[in-house]
Amino acid sequence: MIEILESRLEEFERSYKRIRYNVLHDIFSRSCYITPENVIVTNYLRSHPVAIFNPGGALLGNGTVLIFPRLVFDYYTYNSSIGLLMINIDELLEGKLHNPLQCEIVLWPEKLWEFGHGCEDARAHVHKDLVYLLYTGSKHYHDESGSLVKQSVQALAVFDLNAQDRHAEKRGYFSVKCEDEKSFLVGCKDSAFLEFKPPAVSMLLRLDVGRRLACWRGEGDISTMTLSIDSLHPVMSPEDWETKIGWSTNAVEYAPGEYLIGWHAVLREDLSYRNGLAVVNEKGELLAISDYLLAPRGLNEWYGDRAGVIFGDTLIKHEDKLIWIGGVSDYAIGVFVVDLDRALFYLRSI
Repeated sequence: MIEILESRLEEFERSYKRIRYNVLHDIFSRSCYITPENVIVTNYLRSHPVAIFNPGGALLGNGTVLIFPRLVFDYYTYNSSIGLLMINIDELLEGKLHNPLQCEIVLWPEKLWEFGHGCEDARAHVHKDLVYLLYTGSKHYHDESGSLVKQSVQALAVFDLNAQDRHAEKRGYFSVKCEDEKSFLVGCKDSAFLEFKPPAVSMLLRLDVGRRLACWRGEGDISTMTLSIDSLHPVMSPEDWETKIGWSTNAVEYAPGEYLIGWHAVLREDLSYRNGLAVVNEKGELLAISDYLLAPRGLNEWYGDRAGVIFGDTLIKHEDKLIWIGGVSDYAIGVFVVDLDRALFYLRSI
């Protein structure tokens, strides 16, 4: 059944025209960084991770920012967990953090489909008193020939803001459902919720389909953890100078039915990650796009376990500011800020 998606992508790419340019408008200011030295993990025998990066996040009505960073304690297998930091929005914007920051692990690898790199790269969506955390797992299984297959899966966990137990409840991972009700697994990650009327959801996704990884949209059911195959359509492909692209952040509804989201691309020339913004409607159809607006600069952002990266995972609209909280070269977290109007200026209608 994956052939249906491959055919859909091939047809999309045949008619695809350039919508972006290899231009950087470096508009975000640097507010602060969070490094492993700034953090104490309170519910694990090892209190200091070797890396803290790629954080999902959300702003609550009381001014608290929930940050769900990826934590690594061993580089041997890059096995990851997801923690929780709670920081006041004004402290983030002013860069005045009260170190050390208390961090609690809320997701850790327990399932076979988390066996590879553990729990990675959360995106957060708040609905009522629940936080829905999309995160990446790595499913391992043996195919019919006996070969070990490793596949990224888009997993979901739910975190109750009022619960005493901080452990998030895992709901499983998404598969694709066909018209005959049968389901099959497609590698998937870098997803975000758009229209959210549980159990029905519309989403942006990065499917492992085709030679070059593209951005997709689709509709799902979080009670059955399935995506409708009829709803899955490509949205954006890599440009000639890029090796791959993906969605970077959660989506922010900044106008009725219009969602702002970050995306990333890897450049062929130096394998660095660069980031931009897009606007989609509630079904994930592309309305506007920018060129690159955020890229690593200087020693602290270029040099890490995976060099040349600003990646994901949080986008927050607060008053007249747009705040991007992302991983820095797989070792730290950066907080990047720009006036919302200035960011919107660089978006072109499609």
